[in-house]
Amino acid sequence: MDLAELEIFRAVALEQSVTRAARSLDRVQSNVTTRVKQLEEELGVALFLRDSKRMTLTPEGQRFLAYAEQLLALAEEARQSMRRDVPTGKLRVGSMESSAASRLPRPLARYHGKWPDVQIEIQTGTTQALIDSLLAHRLDCAVVAHPAEGTPATLDMDVLGPGLEGAFLFTEELLLVLPPGHPPVRAPQDILPRSLATFARGCTYRMCAEAWLAGGAETPRPAPNMLELASYHAILACVAAGSAVAILPRSLLALHPDATALQTVPVRTAHTFLVRRSGFITSAYEAFLQELQRG
Repeated sequence: MDLAELEIFRAVALEQSVTRAARSLDRVQSNVTTRVKQLEEELGVALFLRDSKRMTLTPEGQRFLAYAEQLLALAEEARQSMRRDVPTGKLRVGSMESSAASRLPRPLARYHGKWPDVQIEIQTGTTQALIDSLLAHRLDCAVVAHPAEGTPATLDMDVLGPGLEGAFLFTEELLLVLPPGHPPVRAPQDILPRSLATFARGCTYRMCAEAWLAGGAETPRPAPNMLELASYHAILACVAAGSAVAILPRSLLALHPDATALQTVPVRTAHTFLVRRSGFITSAYEAFLQELQRG
């Protein structure tokens, strides 16, 4: 097998279609079909289940995709290591939704101005989803929040995932966000809405919210109903409607001037890191970290 075959296989796996994969790779469809069949013959297994509408991975294909991701990522890292003086190639960056909205636009603009030849791909998700993609070599680095409290220098990166290293970026102040006109809140037991508007499980801020809402009294507050939503706009809409509360970073709330009517209560701080696999280092990554740490 060669890298071109692996790239074709990965494209078909992601697109679930030879036609769409050929279009994304700028290849003719017959070439993609032939190379996939050759790879299956070489491996001696069927990598795809084929029907009239789409191609889905077999269990063997799922296992092979993990290896293909690692091999392609290592090849890209090797290519970039030959040009350590000038950032080049591709950098696949993961980020929490809040950081992508409030913290990344300015450093990304500076980065692109300095190194326009670097192709940056951005993927957003919960901290756990991003860590999973990082460990599977689908990302090169990720901006994520650490769930533990303490000083940045004392936090253990192994809590996030095995074999990860992290560079501290910034500290977020997490706020309990309440509907307009809500009575003062001194403890979780004072909260009237019984629902927490949040992202899916795996979100660090959700973990912080659940821990805070469960503590602070002899009689624990019943676990809140979870309203799992896909965006901060939807979360804030639920809070404004009085149907839920939320715990959000102050920097994100500052982007929504219409949210000034909402009440807020400081809860805790959370430290944010740029994490990578141990040993991963390219000039594109180093330049990106430098811009992020400038703020």
